Amino acid sequence: MVNEAQEPDGATLGALFDAQTATALALRNSTVSQRREKLRRLSHAVLARRESWYAAFHADLGKPRIEVELTELLPVLDEASHAMGHLKRWMRLHRVGPTLTTLGTRARVQYQPRGRCLIIGPWNYPLNTVLAPLVSAVAAGNTAIIKPSEFTPHVNALLAEVVAEVFDPAEVTLVQGAAKTSERLLALPFDHIFFTGSPGVGKIVMAAAARHLTSVTLELGGKSPAIVDASADVEAAVRMLAWGKLTNAGQTCVAPDHVYVHRSVEARFVECWRRVVAERYGRNPPAVAHSADLGRMVTVRHAERVAGLIEDAVAKGATRLDGGEHNTEARYVAPTLLGNISGDARIESEEIFGPVLPLHVFDRVDDVVVRINAAPKPLALYLFARNPKFVTQLQTQTSSGSLGVNLCIQQYAHAKLPFGGVHHSGMGNSHGFYGFRAFSHERACLYNGPFNGLRLFFPPYSKGKNSLARRLVSLIART
Repeated sequence: MVNEAQEPDGATLGALFDAQTATALALRNSTVSQRREKLRRLSHAVLARRESWYAAFHADLGKPRIEVELTELLPVLDEASHAMGHLKRWMRLHRVGPTLTTLGTRARVQYQPRGRCLIIGPWNYPLNTVLAPLVSAVAAGNTAIIKPSEFTPHVNALLAEVVAEVFDPAEVTLVQGAAKTSERLLALPFDHIFFTGSPGVGKIVMAAAARHLTSVTLELGGKSPAIVDASADVEAAVRMLAWGKLTNAGQTCVAPDHVYVHRSVEARFVECWRRVVAERYGRNPPAVAHSADLGRMVTVRHAERVAGLIEDAVAKGATRLDGGEHNTEARYVAPTLLGNISGDARIESEEIFGPVLPLHVFDRVDDVVVRINAAPKPLALYLFARNPKFVTQLQTQTSSGSLGVNLCIQQYAHAKLPFGGVHHSGMGNSHGFYGFRAFSHERACLYNGPFNGLRLFFPPYSKGKNSLARRLVSLIART
C-alpha cells in the first residue's frame, strides 16, 4: 500500500502534466501506422509478462490463472487488436450528406485527439480497467497520465514496467498513490478524464472536472438485477449467474447484484445453485474455503464489509439458502445465496461487490419492473427467459447501461458494442469505436461549394427573398 508520505506532491504531478503539453500537440499529426505500432508494442509487453501477471494477481486478489487470462489479458489484447484493425477507418474524415438548408456544401466529421487525458482505475480488474481505456486514448492520439488503485500493489508494479517500456513519460506515464494523489491530479486542467469506480467517487471526479470544464467518461456500477422468468431454462440460468456472480469473488461492476426468481421455479433455482456451487468449488464448506478456483476479497476491510452485509441481513430475518461462511482475516467470503431479505437490510441498498446473491421471489413481472424503475439505473440488467414477450416487455419498460438475455457479463467483451452506464451507473461509453470516440473531439467541418444556396438570402432583403425564406421553412416543416 502507499502511505500519504510516499505520495507525489502537487509540484511533481504538475511537472508530469506540463511535460505532456508539447507531445499532445504533436500527436495531432500522428499517423495510423504510428498509433498502430504503439498498440502493438503495448500488446507485446503485456503478453511477455504472462507468468508475472499470474503471480501478481494471485498476491493481490487470489485470482485463478484462467480468470487472469479471460478477464484481464483477453479484454486488453482484444481491444488493442480491434483498434489496430479498424483505426484507419476511424481516423479518416467521415462524410456527412447535406440537408435542405446546406445544399451546395460538403460536410465532414473530423476526429481530433482531446489532448492530455487522465485515466483513474479501480482495484477489481486493475489491468483491464487501466489498459483498455489506454488503448482507446492512444488510438485516438492522446497523451495520458494513469493512476491505478493503491489496493493492488503487485499488479501496479508490473503496469509501471509495461508503461515505462512502451512509452516516453511525455506521452504516457503511470503515477502511484492513494486518495491524495487522485485529488492532486484532479486539480489539473486535463482535456479528458476517464474514471472507473464507485458512483460516490464518480461524483467527486465530475465535480473536480467541472472546475475546468473537462469532459469525462464515468464507468461506475450500481445494483444490477437479474430476472429469472417462469419460462427460463433454470439450469442454464443458474450456471450462467453463478459464473457471473462468483468470478473474481463477485468484485465485478457488471456482476448480477441480486436476482428476482419467479415463484414457480424458486425451489428448482435454489437446488441448482447448491449443486453448481458444489460442482465448481467443493462439496462442503472447508473444501470451498480452500478452492483454488475462487478468488479472494481485495483487503480484509472489504471482506469485513461483505461479511457484515450477510450478518446484517440474517439478523433481520434473511435465510441462508447456501453458504454464508467467511474468514475475513483470510479475505474469504463463501459463495452465498440469501432468501427472505428484509427491506431494511443494508444489502438491499448497498452495492454488494462480493460473492453474495440475494434472491427475491416474484409472482407478477409488473411488480419487478416497478422495483427496478424505482431504483437508480443499473449498469446492467440480465433476463433469463424463453418467452420473447417477457424479454420485449423488460427491454422496453426498463433502463440500464446494458442488457444481457440468457447470459451475463459477456456483453462487456463485445468490442463492437458500446459499454457504459446511464445516470447513476455512468456517463459516456467505451470499447472499440466508442472508446476511440470518447477520447476524441468530433469536429464539424463544412466546406463551401460553387452552388451554395445561402447567397440567395444575403442582404439587402427584399420581398422576393422573404418569400423564398418562407417557402423554405414551410417545405422543411412538411418533411
